[in-house]
Amino acid sequence: MSIQPVSDEARCVPPLLAVRALGCERDERWLFQTLDFSLAAGEILQIEGPNGSGKTTLLKILSGQFHDHEGEVLWQGQPASRVRDDFLGSLLYLGHQPGIKGTLTALENLAWYQALGDAASSRNAAERRSLAWSALDAVGLAGFEDVPAQQLSAGQQRRIALARLHLTPRRLWVLDEPFTAIDIDGVQALEALLLAHAERGGSVVMTTHHRFSDVSRLRRIGLGQRAGAESREGAWA
Repeated sequence: MSIQPVSDEARCVPPLLAVRALGCERDERWLFQTLDFSLAAGEILQIEGPNGSGKTTLLKILSGQFHDHEGEVLWQGQPASRVRDDFLGSLLYLGHQPGIKGTLTALENLAWYQALGDAASSRNAAERRSLAWSALDAVGLAGFEDVPAQQLSAGQQRRIALARLHLTPRRLWVLDEPFTAIDIDGVQALEALLLAHAERGGSVVMTTHHRFSDVSRLRRIGLGQRAGAESREGAWA
């Protein structure tokens, strides 16, 4: 792969996200140590590794949910703890579980998320509802808006969670196994969405076993036995 020279302007721009000497110990065992990497705007970073290697823990550290670790997380060159409001206001985290309420309908779940975020302050009720309908349509849930989530399949419940990617604009997406339980059409749509987000200058950090058809914006880092190995072309360094 040819490497284009980096402009002086690009050198002056700090990466969107970076970690320095990151380490985490759980149950008297190091999950990872001295982990260093950065993520620029427009990149997708895939975290790989066997079960128990610390992938989910790493995502929780990166999203500000877990603080018992060594090293630091930087947001646009500043310690994330120092610019916490800007950092948390710029990221969207989706965990391995759908994180939805089974007794609420698909539409009600999104309305609940809207009420938690900043959308409620900038849009009226009709606009928020229209946005939620559009988000559900984008993930293939048109016609299921008023069905309680507990009556939907695991894949459909996952789609409710993924609708938040259409609902809430954030520069950084932190996603734990986002391709879980969705069908082939859903996989293709999600891959296209992630790549479109990167093309618009957004960034993604995720754990997944999915193999992207387009690796032009993809980097991979492995935890576990080969912690820290990285390749921009999707193969182990």
